[in-house]
Amino acid sequence: MTPVHFTFSSAFVLGLMGLAFHRTHLLSALLCLEGMMLSLFMALALWAMQFESIMFSSAPMLLLAFSACEASAGLALLVATARTHGTDRLQNLNLLQC
Repeated sequence: MTPVHFTFSSAFVLGLMGLAFHRTHLLSALLCLEGMMLSLFMALALWAMQFESIMFSSAPMLLLAFSACEASAGLALLVATARTHGTDRLQNLNLLQC
């Protein structure tokens, strides 16, 4: 494993560990998801550049578009949660309550 691949793999694993073990606020969970998506984007772009294939060159841009949609949906949920519950703490959210 090259140092570049190790860097992207460790960035993804750190984002995953942050999402799994440090879920106190919705904003921190969204930031961990964004870090994971960014490491996947960089790894996919590096992979497409290594193979020098035109077929894989659009895959990083597609992933970046999905990441932007995910970020906008996450921010909309964060604003809606902060308006209705007054906080973004995940422990205070009850999904069964209307």
